[in-house]
Amino acid sequence: MRTDYYNDPEAPKPNSVVPSASAVVTDELGRILLIKRRDNKLWALPGGGHDVGETIEQTAVREVKEETGLDVEITALTGIYTNPAHIVAFSNGEVRQQFSLCFTARLTGGTPAIDHESTDIAWTHPDDIATLDMHPSMRLRISHYLEARSSPYLG
Repeated sequence: MRTDYYNDPEAPKPNSVVPSASAVVTDELGRILLIKRRDNKLWALPGGGHDVGETIEQTAVREVKEETGLDVEITALTGIYTNPAHIVAFSNGEVRQQFSLCFTARLTGGTPAIDHESTDIAWTHPDDIATLDMHPSMRLRISHYLEARSSPYLG
């Protein structure tokens, strides 16, 4: 299990930093691909930890495939998210400071399928995202994508 802390003065002190990547995947109708995480029951962009031997872009592509069954191609960088006040505590004692790159991606194929990390997959219209139970850090990434910024978010 995991517990996310966001701007919480009671958050535990981090003991690790693990690079990760997520992706805003859209379809031809402009809907955004979301997963419902098994570990915290929140809707999120597909993503996860960087593995040795891959680029961070390959991490995003692999994580989308693992968590959704879908194939994607990276098209841009939405932002780099390193807020030291976003802490993730795991039941094994690891406490991470956030370090995540969020990309935009284009769907290229695959068949939707959930994995051991998710309980649901949904193509979601941007107007419906506000009604979903979602961590603020995911809302921030999606809002930066929807703003169609001329350059990636850095923060």
